[in-house]
Amino acid sequence: MLKTRYTLAYVALMTLIVVASNFLVQFPLNAEVAGINLADILTWGAFSYPVAFLITDLTNRQFGPQAARKVVFAGFVVGVTLSFFTSAPRIAIASGSAYLAGQLLDIAVFNRLRRQAWWRAPLVGSLIGSALDTLMFFSLSFAAFFVFLGPNEPFALEAAPILGVFAAQAPRWISWAIGDFAVKMLVGLVMLLPYGALMNVLRPMQPARAG
Repeated sequence: MLKTRYTLAYVALMTLIVVASNFLVQFPLNAEVAGINLADILTWGAFSYPVAFLITDLTNRQFGPQAARKVVFAGFVVGVTLSFFTSAPRIAIASGSAYLAGQLLDIAVFNRLRRQAWWRAPLVGSLIGSALDTLMFFSLSFAAFFVFLGPNEPFALEAAPILGVFAAQAPRWISWAIGDFAVKMLVGLVMLLPYGALMNVLRPMQPARAG
């Protein structure tokens, strides 16, 4: 009964993060820092999505990889379905595909490293999962090659200096992807704080098996 309540709570949190991130990724961060237009680098979704890895890792720690996969799949079904009503279909498809691949990779890496230093499994798992997620999401969402998934976003395809500072130019979505992953790495480090704080509260309730 306790496991069911916790699992439902994790699913609800995961769904909230997925839907919010799918909506926020459509909005560039309109601000300027040191002469750099952050709209050429970041979207608001970069700040919310890394929380999904924290939820997955806490589930994995407490109940093992099988339960973590259930939370990921439940978040996928509910989150992506709702995302079709809150974001463009192409964004929802890209988000669902990237989310599923990145989260499942995170679970596999976390489970491999879970008996090492307490911070290694959540940090390495989230960074590797984020790298795959970022590559898949921005390619599927904005690259001209995947136009069959839906119309391109003209603003995303406009040429701009890479990261707003380099002379070389590329479609804006390339800089968004680089900036997104940089923020995910930073947030991944910050997420170690709540993970570490909750370790003594959310203790493993059953031995974890590989796989």
